[in-house]
Amino acid sequence: MNSFILKGDVCCSGAPDALVTRDNSYLICENGVCAGVFDAIPPRFRDLPLTDHTGKLILPGMTDLHLHAPQYAFRGMGMDRELLDWLNAYAFPEESRYGDIAYADRAYTIFADAIRRSATTRAVIFGTLHREATALLMERMEASGVVSFVGKVNMDRNAPDSLCEASAEASLRDTERFLTETTGKFRNTYPILTPRFVPSCTDELLQGLGALSERYQVPVQSHLSENPGEVAWVRELCPWAAHYGAVYDRFGLFGNSQKTVMAHCVYSGKEEIDLMQRNGVTIAHCPASNANVASGIAPVRRYLDRGMRIGLGSDIAGGQSESLFTAMTEALKVSRLYWRLIDSAQKPLSVAEVFYMATKGGGAFFGKVGSFEPGYEFDALVIDDSTLPHPRALTLAERLERAVTLGGDLRGLVAKYVRGKRLDLS
Repeated sequence: MNSFILKGDVCCSGAPDALVTRDNSYLICENGVCAGVFDAIPPRFRDLPLTDHTGKLILPGMTDLHLHAPQYAFRGMGMDRELLDWLNAYAFPEESRYGDIAYADRAYTIFADAIRRSATTRAVIFGTLHREATALLMERMEASGVVSFVGKVNMDRNAPDSLCEASAEASLRDTERFLTETTGKFRNTYPILTPRFVPSCTDELLQGLGALSERYQVPVQSHLSENPGEVAWVRELCPWAAHYGAVYDRFGLFGNSQKTVMAHCVYSGKEEIDLMQRNGVTIAHCPASNANVASGIAPVRRYLDRGMRIGLGSDIAGGQSESLFTAMTEALKVSRLYWRLIDSAQKPLSVAEVFYMATKGGGAFFGKVGSFEPGYEFDALVIDDSTLPHPRALTLAERLERAVTLGGDLRGLVAKYVRGKRLDLS
């Protein structure tokens, strides 16, 4: 069932600045893994079933490296405040509702259904601190068919009473139970450790999470250097740390032995960037969120030119849309503003580069994901862009650019495959 052929116009990334386009070609999936793209069907594959998508775009599935599932309910609202005020006014009140499992069920069913119907095939997701609700989120994500990491959030200081765990010990105990109850339970959904950010986690809690990460070999997600007020707050709370990332690093939550994704990295200085690169930390660039809550513009060109690990995040609900096409569009826009307003030596991003971040760059957090190179897991999107007629014939690169820069306004996602399985988009 997981071996087949798709025929169509294939686009994927070979490298950050290298777009691969293959008109009217055959993309072959063998046992859920990509066997390659061919001009003609090789003899050994001729008996595989063929689906003809001639004239349609075939793209790798996209990875959302950072989003908050409980915030999906208020996406597109509450964009009138800066980050820390925004958390207190909108994010925390909404997340406190997830102690009610019936509410969580309604909200997470809506969220998982939206992700299933989107261009996202892989996602790294924040839940809330509520263990039962987060386990329910994992069940809904498993049913969606999308591959994901899902985390129970940790917060034991500087949070509303409704979202502040009683102690570091209680938080760690609940987190370990979350890990033991969900690890290995699902085929496509995995737990990830999720300290919200340094201001909401005591040193004792961070130290314990680092020990859990090592003991259970679980990856880590959090926020890093997103907003000037947040960075200054971390400096006050941890005066011993050379920089924000050094706090996570001290407690074993910053790459090396465990995969780590850090969202934003807008204000990372040289020492922090050097440490991220040495430790293999993955950066989740969240351009829409950084603009909406007035955080700033991340120096993405610097990260790409250094060969660092980087992908995109929608950052719902700081970001207004779960579409990775929208994330690509926003990444292009803010990179131009960075070049114009901040540093003219940092050239704006190209379509090829943001497409790479949405596919192969972000997909690398999951392994060999996000490309049609042989041996990569078969995640694919089939898009009918005939809904956007043009008076002349466009090249495949032009069609991809149009799809990206129109922010996903295609209305033409006709098929979506994850690990070789076609998902129901109805």
